[in-house]
Amino acid sequence: MARYRKKPVVIEAFQYDGDLINSNGDFYIPEWAQNAYKKGIMYFDSLDSESAPTELFIKTLEGIHHARVGDFIIKGVHGELYPCKPDIFKKTYERVKLSLRKI
Repeated sequence: MARYRKKPVVIEAFQYDGDLINSNGDFYIPEWAQNAYKKGIMYFDSLDSESAPTELFIKTLEGIHHARVGDFIIKGVHGELYPCKPDIFKKTYERVKLSLRKI
């Protein structure tokens, strides 16, 4: 038996709070998420045919996933998007400090 360690990867993510735009109609999510929304990769729909489209869905490599309030929306290493439950996110990821390099 062999053991493997997951390679460290830096991803981008934001925590979904139930909306993507503020009361002025401006996005407050990362630009990559705005683009995904505009392209229909992230979209609002209902869970049934009678409800208003207030639930967030994401087209992922594995199919369509329902993102719930509190989930983290992750942009993977190949630009793919997927939701992640907060408890799994906190066990798997840690915040990195961005370093500003002089050019």
